[in-house]
Amino acid sequence: IKNIIMKNRKNKAMKNYKTYTINWMVLVLLIFLSSCEKDFLEEDLRSGLSPTGFYNNLNEAQMAVNGVYATLNNQNLYRHRNYRGAVQYGSDEVCPQRKVIQTPYNYLYTEGNGDLHAAWKEFYLLIRNANSAIANISTAEALTVEEKNQLIGELYVLRAMAYYDLTRFYGDVPFFTDELGTDELSVLPRTPMSEIRTRMKEDLSLAKSYLPDAYSGGDLGRMTKWAAAALKAKFHLFDKEWSSCLAECVDIINNSPHTLMDDFADVYAYDKTTLDNEVKNEHILWVDFAGDAALGTNHLNTTGAINSGNLQTNLWIEEYNPRAKDNPKNKGDKNALNAALAANNQSFTGFGAGIACPDIGKRSNWEAGDLRYDATFMEYYEGIQLKFVYIGKLMNLNIDKPRNAKSENIVLIRLADIYLMAAESENELNGPDNAYQYVNKVRERAFEPDSPWSGLSQAEFRVKMYDERKYELFAEGHRKQDLIRWGILLETVRNTKVTKHAEGAATNIQPKHVKYPIPLNEVLTNPVLLDSDPTNNGYR
Repeated sequence: IKNIIMKNRKNKAMKNYKTYTINWMVLVLLIFLSSCEKDFLEEDLRSGLSPTGFYNNLNEAQMAVNGVYATLNNQNLYRHRNYRGAVQYGSDEVCPQRKVIQTPYNYLYTEGNGDLHAAWKEFYLLIRNANSAIANISTAEALTVEEKNQLIGELYVLRAMAYYDLTRFYGDVPFFTDELGTDELSVLPRTPMSEIRTRMKEDLSLAKSYLPDAYSGGDLGRMTKWAAAALKAKFHLFDKEWSSCLAECVDIINNSPHTLMDDFADVYAYDKTTLDNEVKNEHILWVDFAGDAALGTNHLNTTGAINSGNLQTNLWIEEYNPRAKDNPKNKGDKNALNAALAANNQSFTGFGAGIACPDIGKRSNWEAGDLRYDATFMEYYEGIQLKFVYIGKLMNLNIDKPRNAKSENIVLIRLADIYLMAAESENELNGPDNAYQYVNKVRERAFEPDSPWSGLSQAEFRVKMYDERKYELFAEGHRKQDLIRWGILLETVRNTKVTKHAEGAATNIQPKHVKYPIPLNEVLTNPVLLDSDPTNNGYR
């Protein structure tokens, strides 16, 4: 009781002291203000919150664009499990090793569950911010035409990224490119997906003409003309506009500074990279988590810092790094594993939730001589067998990158993907004769000895491409959406051997699952969203 009384007295004394200090500071401030010149008190100070008063020079305009880039790092977008679920989980690629992330793996989506709801909001936050910056930069008298075009080109690519995923995930969605108020947004209907994509392709064509080939130093991470071209090619691919897709891909292959890495294992090699060399020449479009070396998102060292000094965590990488508690397979090897990790300055500090699905994780199911298998998976560490087949190509086990400190970039489009898109487009247009050159360029790196394709029919080439993209781009966020655009998601899921924590997928998956429902809270806020489709993509 005595201690409680003394504590109360102490708290009261501290409260009185704080009150006295605040009153004293207010008094000093009032005295200072009363001594100021009247014209100072009446000065019309520029507000940092007013867009119309912000775009007064190039530096300020760049800061606004950087703010849109920063949205890419937000918690609920590219690095989040829910985004992974939309592009990857629930296919024949990555499986859960324990009971986690059940909704996408087992097709338990409903209007009301939380998956992708936050991503919807983040995408539209990016769109609104991009629209505002485009409108204000377009009318900024302080900027030259060249400066405006550069910045608007970057914003066009960023905005198109949001609409690319929104249309892939939901089909028809609300569409706007102007600055709209809350009242206008609350009654905005869905726009047909075809109209949205047509407009985005037009924007990306302009962006391609506005933007430079490449950047260096602190500007790495900004959108280039080739990022615009690659994203435009993706739009054409999903719309089956084969001729346009092929043209964009060939332009990138022949005229961009991007080249394939000599060794497939070096495409990522996160454990061997630093902030200075993390961006590889094969990477075309990526979300930048690297920090000081990159201007695009995190630490914007040319025109002002965002999250200065802090590295954003790439939770995608965390998903694949093993957990120490799960390994090794033989408990008697625990000390040997710990010693091997320590000798290499590495550790198992990830979530270890995503592992290879059983069939693709078997070496016998890959073609003989395919070097990508060993570079993609990690079943052994220094000869010690692990409990699961982990996804080694996206790991960084270095001890200076523990859990919640992964800053590796997320690569959305790389050059090998462009080659495979060119091959697929050429085959759909004209058959395989001229398509071999593109797919075999990728396989040339992948095989020892070489194993080029030849002598296939158009249909055979098409089916083989299903697997070729799976092997080359494994766990890079393409597989599930590829299966959807090919029209084979349901049959693939129903015929894929999975881990026990995803066994509900084969029973639960339905035709509606090629799209996601517009989040219930959005529908409640804006019932007009159901006018064009009362079923909400089949979920009602």
